[in-house]
This record gives sequence, structure tokens and C-alpha cells, in this order.
Amino acid sequence: MTAIVGLMLPGHATAIDLSELETEDLRLLYFDPQQTYLAPHVARSFHNSLRFQEEVLGWIPWEKTTVLLKDFSDYGNAAARAAPNNALLIDIAPISSTFETFTASERMYTLMNHELVHVATMDMWNHQDRRWRRFFGGKISPVAEHPESIFYSYLTAPRTAVPRWYLEGSAVFLETWMAGGLGRAQGAYDEMVFRAMVRDDAYFYDALGLVSEGTQIDFQVGVNAYLYGTRFMSYLALVYSPEQVLEWLQRGEDSERYYARQFARVFGKPLIDAWQDWIAWEHEFQRKNLESVRRFPTTPYRNLTADPLGSVSRAYVDPETRTMYGAFRYPGVVAHIGALSLETGAIRRLSDIKGPMLYRVSSVAFDPGGGTLFYTADNYAFRDVMAIDIETRKRRMLLKDARIGELVFNADDRSLWGVRHLNGYATLVRIPYPYEEWNQVYTWPYGETLYDMDLSPDGSLLSTSMGEINGNQSLRVFRIEDLLAGGSESIAKFDFGSATPEGFVFSPDGRYLYGSSYVTGVSNIFRYEIANGELEAVSNAESGFFRPVPLEDGRLIVFHFTGQGFLPALIDPQLLEDVSAINFLGNTIAREHPVVTEWQVGSPADVPLESMITHEGPYRLARELTLQGSYPVLEGYKDSVAFGWHFNFQDRIGFDNLDVTAAYSPDGALASDERAHVKLDYRHTNWNAGFRYNGADFYDLFGPTKRSRKGYAYTVGYQRALIYDTPRQLDFNADVTYYDGLETLPDFQNIDTAFDQLLSLQAGLYYKHPRASLGHVDDEKGVLWDLVASGDHVNGETIPKLRGAFDFGIALPLRHSSIWLR
Repeated sequence: MTAIVGLMLPGHATAIDLSELETEDLRLLYFDPQQTYLAPHVARSFHNSLRFQEEVLGWIPWEKTTVLLKDFSDYGNAAARAAPNNALLIDIAPISSTFETFTASERMYTLMNHELVHVATMDMWNHQDRRWRRFFGGKISPVAEHPESIFYSYLTAPRTAVPRWYLEGSAVFLETWMAGGLGRAQGAYDEMVFRAMVRDDAYFYDALGLVSEGTQIDFQVGVNAYLYGTRFMSYLALVYSPEQVLEWLQRGEDSERYYARQFARVFGKPLIDAWQDWIAWEHEFQRKNLESVRRFPTTPYRNLTADPLGSVSRAYVDPETRTMYGAFRYPGVVAHIGALSLETGAIRRLSDIKGPMLYRVSSVAFDPGGGTLFYTADNYAFRDVMAIDIETRKRRMLLKDARIGELVFNADDRSLWGVRHLNGYATLVRIPYPYEEWNQVYTWPYGETLYDMDLSPDGSLLSTSMGEINGNQSLRVFRIEDLLAGGSESIAKFDFGSATPEGFVFSPDGRYLYGSSYVTGVSNIFRYEIANGELEAVSNAESGFFRPVPLEDGRLIVFHFTGQGFLPALIDPQLLEDVSAINFLGNTIAREHPVVTEWQVGSPADVPLESMITHEGPYRLARELTLQGSYPVLEGYKDSVAFGWHFNFQDRIGFDNLDVTAAYSPDGALASDERAHVKLDYRHTNWNAGFRYNGADFYDLFGPTKRSRKGYAYTVGYQRALIYDTPRQLDFNADVTYYDGLETLPDFQNIDTAFDQLLSLQAGLYYKHPRASLGHVDDEKGVLWDLVASGDHVNGETIPKLRGAFDFGIALPLRHSSIWLR
């Protein structure tokens, strides 16, 4: 859920077969038939949110918004842009709600509310912006080839030039009240983060530090933009008013173009001063919350490590070796499967994790009898199921791209159970030993998701947390035999409302389930008795306890939240009658400024979509290529300045792209046939074509290197990802270029040619990996191959890196018999 400049599909698309649904305000693109069932609901959710953006935020869309649905990740997400056009990119898979870091509601409803705020705030315009947009033929998206485009972008879409915390903070703040107060602006996780920071005297980033080190060195990385931005917006709404927050976000006729100057105009003080006011206010607000929690005795705990472990997965304890196993991700160390000694607190790294997640890191299961840990890799793509021997540290891939997570191990038959995400659905699956295939058990309807599963010690019961399409969350228990027979009815259920039942696991005797929830606003550990359905609190935490691991002696290992991440600790669970609640900032806003309670949008089901549809059919790339913007440019040609104009044509998503630049050098020192400059570049999925006439380049205005060349150049190229398994990638590139009228070699400005025509053929393999990246190295024999070993030091270990490239090219001067090999 982020704002982006461009929209891309993973890898190099070889074919695009999309269908579209259009209304006056929406162009929805989707894959048919896999996503056809979802398209009407997405369209209704879009229009449902659009009403709010227009009526409350005052947005008049400059153009129709394009929405692309895709299923290229096992967890849902979204991205938005407003330049060169309004577009959304949505992953339709279920969204991770770990620690309630995402709202417990229907995901398309929430995503549309959030992402359309992005589009609205970036697309906002007044008469000045309208004039520039008409002059340039659209909203300009900055490109490196023409740095002047940064200035033109600011003229046409000034509110794209804002920090990420501004974009995410405004989207989360408004999405919360659009959902009637259900959202992260008054979420328990956000409250816990700042409560823990105040308790631990943690450092608060200022507005500038947040966008630099605050999203790099902190264990929450980019999520800090959401946390800080949302909190600052909420503070402004409380201390000033929600209406002033809206005025800051809007682009009224008398508004300032620069967001910080607009802030000072609306709030009467510089943004940097208001930020410091918020930090002081936050400390006082959270001190009162800490006092509220301490009204009743808090649960004592003993830390098992000296330092927090950042993000953590579910953990398992081997009582014989006094070792805890899990997945860990903390700053400065590659995310890994590790073994933590309960005696010393030391962690032994077993294996790095490819593609870890934030917060949950990986889905982990444990076979104590076989000494095997199971975990998932590629967690943000198509998940692989992996296994590692804890003694030998030998790992192997069991199932590639299986899209299965939420792993649990059944000691009764050595099978693995998990949840598979595909086409927006969640499917319970069983992976029988020896884990070479998986079997479908039951697929739940769209909107019902399973997470945080566990199996009873005797293998007869399966517990799971489940989210429903209306946002309700519950803890459920199923009989394995019923599930294998095709049933889907639970034998026990506890409704948590909108609170998330987190990490519930069986006690060693199978009688209870222990887990956490923010029922009181603070994440505490609860005990659920399966036989009678009673739920009782067994902790009173200051910040929050999570992911309990029941021990044979009745104690629990828990992860408690600190300002630097999660820290494992030991507690003695005690049944409690009184657990303190806290005050939520969102509740305070609603109480003092009830206008936010009027911002709730209705149900998407009420949108009369059928009467709004103007077109349905296949998406045709050829007819979608339209002018997205044009602007004046400066370029360098040899030692002269060229003045020109650049035109950009794209389809609405950017699969097809055509750039045209025409320039002229008035320098009388140039020959008349060298004063005109033309450049065309066309890209269609894997193919590209180009044309140059006296090719010029902006960067030739500076420095000794010259890319400009006299004459004609015609290029046809092809690119394809032979391996796309991020971060590992192998690309094949090939191109053929014909030159005419050359004075110097195309790649060597200091070598004059004895010919004026040249045919160049090049092909290359380029490999990328965390421990390998490819470069282009000159070699006198013409075959370019470079293999360099180096190393990075992490925790005293040397991590090798490999760099290499293979690039073969041949150049044939057409009027001479010699052959150039390069």
C-alpha cells in the first residue's frame, strides 16, 4: 500500500491478455477468467470510495482512473500513481494482518479507500495546475533522461513532490474514518508502538530524519512512514481540527504549491515546529496510558536475550536441548532461521531466508522427532516450502512456488498442513510425508481467510484464526477427520469482533489454546478452554505480549514489544479479573471532533454498477497508446547546445511506451546537416526499437564523456528474463543496430572511424543475485567475461559475492573488409 511513480509487472511480460470493464470514471483491467468473479466487487468498491474523495476531500479527477488486478504475490498489496495518469495496481491475495498491522476488514473495501486517497491527493489541481497540464499535454512524470522533467512534474502535479509519510499518513488517517473508525489511525498496534517508545525512551525521528535513516535502520523500515505520518495527521486533527487537515491536503485556488508552505498557511506555524509539538504531546499522552495500564499489577517477565530481535516468526522450543527455533529479522543481519539458547540467549544462525516478510518473517513449523524445521521462502512472491536439518544445517526445497504458508506439523502422521493463496482464495491443504505434493482439503469463499494455525499434540484437532468478509475475526477449532471428509464446520468458536486472535497454540495437554489479542487495547495473552469455550486473560502487559510458547511446566515464553522490536521473555500466566484499558487517540478525535464520524462511506453493494458500465471487452494495447505529456528539453551535441521538445506516448498502464524527442542546435559552428536531432524509442513488452538522427544527450552538456553521435542509427532489441526468482535474476538481451554517417565508434568517442556505415550485433547474459551481480568489462579479445570474488562481513562471517558478465558483440563495417569484435 504505497504511492509509486510507475507501474510494473514482475519480470518481462511476454503476452498481455487482459479484459476491461469501463465506467465514466474507471477503467478496470483484469485477467479473465481467473479474476472475473472479483471485477464487479472491485468496481463497486472503487466508486464507493470515489464518492468520498469527491464530496469530502473535494477532488475533481483530472481523468479516468485505471485499476489493474493481478495475482503475482501470495499476500495482497497495492500501489498508486497520479502521473503521467491516475492508476492503481492491486494484488488480490489475502493481506497479512500480523499484529493488527492491517485493518480487519474486507480487503478491497479498505484498499480502495486507502489507494484512492493517494490518487486524489496527488492529482489535486487548481487553475494554475490546469493551465500547466494543458500546456504540457498532461501530468509529467520525471525521467532520468531529461532531468528538466522534475520541474515540469512540480508544475503539473505539485503534490506528487511530497514525502512518503505525507502520502501514507493522509491515506491511513482518512481510510480509518471512511470505515467508521475501523483502521490504523486508531489501531492498537500504532498505540503500542508509541507507548513502547515513550516507555523505553526511544528516539523519535523528525520529519527529515524519518525519510532518510528512519526508514532504513529501524526494524520497521518503510512502515515508519505509515506510523509517523498517521500519528502526525491524527495529532493535527485533534489539536487543530479535521477540517484543517483536509485544507492542508487540498489544492484550493489560494493554496500553496509546496506542501510545507501550505502547512504553514493552514496551521500558522512551520511544519518542523508542529512536528516537535506533536512529539512533546505524544510523550504526555502515552505517559497517561502507561499510568492507566499500571493501575493493576503488570505481569513480571524475564528477558531471554539482551537485545530485541526485531521481527519474529512463530517459535518452537525443544525441551531436551533448551533451544528455541524460529525466524528472525533485525537491522544489520540477514533474515534467517535461527536457534536461540534458553540458557545463554545466544542465537545460532541456521539458514538465511530468501524473501522474508516484515513482522512475521516466515511461516515456520517444527518436527522435533526428525530434527527438521520447515519454513517458507519468497514470502512476498510465490512461496516455496523449505526444510532444514537443525544439526547439519543442510536445507532443501520441498515445493517450489507452492504458494503455501501458515505451516504446522502433525506428529501423528508427519504431514504438514498449510494455507494456499491463489486467485484471491484461501485453501486449506495437507502435504503428506515425504512432502512431494500437496492435497486440497477445503477452499473457503472469497473474503474468508485462515491464519495462525496449530495442531493439537495428538493430531486430532486443528485450530485457526479466521477473518470473515465483514471484518469479524474469530478463533475456531476443527476435527481433522471432519476436514478430511470434506466438512467445514468447527466444533468450537470464539468471536473476537474486530480484534485479531493472534498466534493461538495448543497447550501440551491439548486442553487449552494460548494466544494474544488487543481486546482491551493492549495485546495480552489469553487462555481459551476448548471444552467450555471460556476465554480468560492471563497477563497484563505494558506494551504488548505476543506469540506464546507453552512449556511443560505451565510457564509461557512470549515476545514482548519494545521500541526496537520483539524480545523473547518468560512469564508465569495467572488468571486475571482486571486488565486495564488504554485511551486511543482516534477515540479522542471522534469525541472532540465528531465530524469524522460523518465521513463513513457506505457498502459497495449499494453501488448500481450495472447501469454505470459503458464498455466491457478485451484490453487492446494498440488503441490505448495516447499522448501522456510533452515538454521542452535541453540536450548536448558535441560541444553545442540543442533546444527541443520531448513527447511521451503510453497505454494506460505502461506496457507500451513511445518516446519522441526533436531538437535543434543553433550553433553556426556545426555543419547544416548536424543541427537537427531526432530520437525515437518504442517499447512493447519484451521488444524495443529505436531511431537516432544526430543523436544528442542532456548529459553531454556536462563533463568530458559524450554520448552524442553524428549520423543515423536504427536499433531493434529483445529482452527476456530467463530466470526471474528475485533476488536472483538472469536476463538475456540482444540487439541489432545499423549506423550510417558515423565519425567515431558508437561506444568510443575518442576513436575515429575509417568508415561511415556499421552493423552491430550484440547479445548478453546478465545475472543478478545478492551474492552476484553482472557488470560489463572491456576485453581485448572481444568476449567480455569478468568474474570477481569479494566479501561482506556480517556478524564476523564473510559472505561471498560473485560478479560476472558475458557480453558478446560483433561489428561489421559495411564498406571495408575488416571485422571489429567487441
